[in-house]
Amino acid sequence: MHFSFKGFIFNLLLVLSVLLPAGVLAQQPPPAATPVPTPSPQEKPAKPDKNAAAKQQQFTPEQLAEAVVIVYGGRAFQTQVGRTTLEHGNMSVTNADGTVDNAKYEKRIIRGENIEKDKWRIDQKFPSVEFALVYNSKIFGLLNDSVFTPRADAVSSFESQMYHGLDALLRFKENGSKVELGEKQKNLGVEYYTLDLIDKNERKTRYLISIKLLRVMSLEYTENSVKYVRKFSDYRYAQGLLVPYKTWLFANDKQVEESLISTVTYGQKVEESYFAES
Repeated sequence: MHFSFKGFIFNLLLVLSVLLPAGVLAQQPPPAATPVPTPSPQEKPAKPDKNAAAKQQQFTPEQLAEAVVIVYGGRAFQTQVGRTTLEHGNMSVTNADGTVDNAKYEKRIIRGENIEKDKWRIDQKFPSVEFALVYNSKIFGLLNDSVFTPRADAVSSFESQMYHGLDALLRFKENGSKVELGEKQKNLGVEYYTLDLIDKNERKTRYLISIKLLRVMSLEYTENSVKYVRKFSDYRYAQGLLVPYKTWLFANDKQVEESLISTVTYGQKVEESYFAES
């Protein structure tokens, strides 16, 4: 066995430093203090960079978008499990005169290679009327199995769920959209990344993403000089995918819609006939 005298001495000193009583160490003369230079009046000490850690953790726009995709379930899992959606819930709509209408809704989605090849249908059941809005290469309405042309505001509201929703961010690559980073924001002590998404038709959506959780907490977009804000809460996992069960929509700071998911199922067969005009 090879013996190292130097290694033995080093280990011995290390053990003594641990076992030696504190009082013995205290009796040793302290090392001479090193003088600290005092800055002259013309020289000011450099201020620490409070944002140094944040700068080191800065995402590129694509990295942030991909991180969000992973948090919501990952691209492969989203494609496999989330190809179809069947969602039921309740919603309330605030009208221009301040009255509120309550309804039940059913949402069916078959996702294609990109949003242009998707098929969407949303059935809304109000106490006085039931109708459906459908996207299948174009938007049309169904009332008692008869096709009708929806009003412009109904079409705009329907399109906003497609083009200004979470789906648009989670499938930004598939849709050929680009992403840009904005300034970080802080609201009520919570810090957010801001990520702008611009699709191929120049529609722009700004997402506020929790720095801590990498979840989208709200999004913003403007249409016809009206600023819309959609807020998300009550996040839960459904079949491995992260879903906000409660959302609010505001138009120029006034609440116009509230939705609450009752059940959501992914991956089940959804009949193509639901999206036909006849």
